[in-house]
Amino acid sequence: MSFHESMERVVDGFEIAGVLVLVIGSVLAFVRAAAALRSSRSAAYQRLRQDVGRAILLGLEILIIADIVQTVTVEQTIESAVTLALIVLVRMFLSLALAIELDGTLPWHRASMALRSPSASAPPGHVEEGA
Repeated sequence: MSFHESMERVVDGFEIAGVLVLVIGSVLAFVRAAAALRSSRSAAYQRLRQDVGRAILLGLEILIIADIVQTVTVEQTIESAVTLALIVLVRMFLSLALAIELDGTLPWHRASMALRSPSASAPPGHVEEGA
């Protein structure tokens, strides 16, 4: 097996892992939300949004790895590098938007909010485990 064939398989593995994280994470989010329905509909909704958002964030990160490996090892062209840059920019924007929605603040402001008060580190509508 050649180096390029090996790297194509590595890329395929990361792509499969990214999709699995998206699918399994979303299914688990719905299961957890259904369990939380017993206590409160709004708590279930918030849990669902947060868990699906986390699954999307992790899945996107894994898919970015696949794109980077493919561009660096398999398709070493200017077109593939530009395509990678655009894909990474779009995924970074999506990740940032999801992080803001999940936490209610910019990622680089989380630490300063946590220092101000313990309750400030929890995102709006946050439901504690076991609540």
